[in-house]
Amino acid sequence: MVKTDEEWRAELDPDQYRVLRAGRTERPFSGANVHPSSSSGAFVCAGCGAELFAASTQFDSGTGWPSFADAVDGAVELHRDFTMVIPRIEVKCRRCGGHLGHVFRDGPGPTGKRYCINNAALGAP
Repeated sequence: MVKTDEEWRAELDPDQYRVLRAGRTERPFSGANVHPSSSSGAFVCAGCGAELFAASTQFDSGTGWPSFADAVDGAVELHRDFTMVIPRIEVKCRRCGGHLGHVFRDGPGPTGKRYCINNAALGAP
């Protein structure tokens, strides 16, 4: 999905643009989806609507960001991120390339992963 910067700015609110297109991170505990709900369905990309995370994989990590044990098959791309002192793995939407957050290896089994995702990057199920 290719859009100009002007198109993204027109379609996204300022917080969504900062996260999805500029790769920023929102403040912890600032979003509505931090704590799991009883919702079913899937969280989608706020930029393009692609299904990213099943609501059933969300868990409360205590970090202040929505956390998921796994992503929908083929929905995300992982990239090495060297913007901090310690290298991390960045999570991007496969369809639009939007920055979603990072994945860490301290999540619950069986994946052992914690997809730490910015609330502004998500559309709720």
